Amino acid sequence: MSDLQPARGTHDILPDEMRGHRRVIDTARAVAERYGYDEMATPIFEFSRVFKRTLGDTSDIVTKEMYSFTDKGGDEITLRPENTAGVARCFMSEGLAQNAPVRLFYAGPMFRYERPQKGRLRQFHQIGIENIGTPGALADIEVIATGAHILDALGVRDRTVLELNTLGDGESRDAYRAVLVEYLQTRIGELSGESRERLTRNPLRILDSKDEGDRRVVADAPIFSDYLNEASQAFFAEVREGLDALGIAYAINPRLVRGLDYYSHTAFEFTTEALGAQGAVMAGGRYDGLIGMMGGSPTPGVGWAAGIERLAMLCGDPPPARRPIAVVPVGDAARIPALTLSEGLRRAGFRVDMAAGGNLAKRMKRANKIAAVAAVILGEDELARGSATVRDLQSGTQEEAPLASLADRLARYR
Repeated sequence: MSDLQPARGTHDILPDEMRGHRRVIDTARAVAERYGYDEMATPIFEFSRVFKRTLGDTSDIVTKEMYSFTDKGGDEITLRPENTAGVARCFMSEGLAQNAPVRLFYAGPMFRYERPQKGRLRQFHQIGIENIGTPGALADIEVIATGAHILDALGVRDRTVLELNTLGDGESRDAYRAVLVEYLQTRIGELSGESRERLTRNPLRILDSKDEGDRRVVADAPIFSDYLNEASQAFFAEVREGLDALGIAYAINPRLVRGLDYYSHTAFEFTTEALGAQGAVMAGGRYDGLIGMMGGSPTPGVGWAAGIERLAMLCGDPPPARRPIAVVPVGDAARIPALTLSEGLRRAGFRVDMAAGGNLAKRMKRANKIAAVAAVILGEDELARGSATVRDLQSGTQEEAPLASLADRLARYR
């Protein structure tokens, strides 16, 4: 075995797994398009400030997980750890504000330096949608409905639970932050060193802590919903009313938060118990403060991202590969006619494998090895009659068909 292996936390996506990924991506793209989302892509790397400015210097992503480096031109570059910041940067730098609101769908790789485990890699892949420029609860409802529809189309929604919460507006957030700090100060000795540092800079991030001691402290913390003003309560009530009207079931999770200041109002996750510890398969929320934080005009936004690997695992076995038709030339005289026949069948929409070497027995053995659904045998006798022998490799039956109408005879195998 070669000593050249994929870097830790990455792996090669071989054809079987790739078909599982394509099922997720193609299904999501098709459903998102029905809701008015157009596909786009941002660069895999951005200037580091794009993420440091939005994710904050104290977040785990920035301090521990980002793949950052100085390029040959001296610029600080980061492989994207998530895509919302990149889409927001694109919204500003490409002048998309002139066309707001915009609805954008993306799919691609992200990079975080984490401990590799099932469903969590250092290079992982996400699908996501961003609705930028649309205020109001109806956008939140529709974004969640798009995600639910995709999970339905993949056949996995019945194994997920939609967890829902509200973060309120800025006024509500400030009110909650004050009481949260007051509570955490009374138990500061039980907090991790990292959380004690965050207490003065961004106490809400303590609610996201993975430290077990922090989690015990947070379990007794005041509940965000108790400090919502009337406007925030009304917004959340409208979101719930819309989801009820669409028949989208949800569970209120008062501990579901987003530690970043640009988030507001709706926060949600579709979670599952079918993947062990990696329970979240789709997560999102409203981020009205993001573009303003990046230096643009204040612009509302809401969206979600979902892990392709996790969704593919939840879907189970990947769809089978499309079975080919094997074109089997017999004798040198059939070699070029078989080549042109194969090309014609491919242009007619068939998947074709041309067995190019060996005698008839070896070529038929290859046809079976690649799970061909049928073999088209072309020898001197067939050429003389302007025909080919079509052998059904499932039933073993065969028939002779004129070359001129061969595509029609093969239609059942397309």
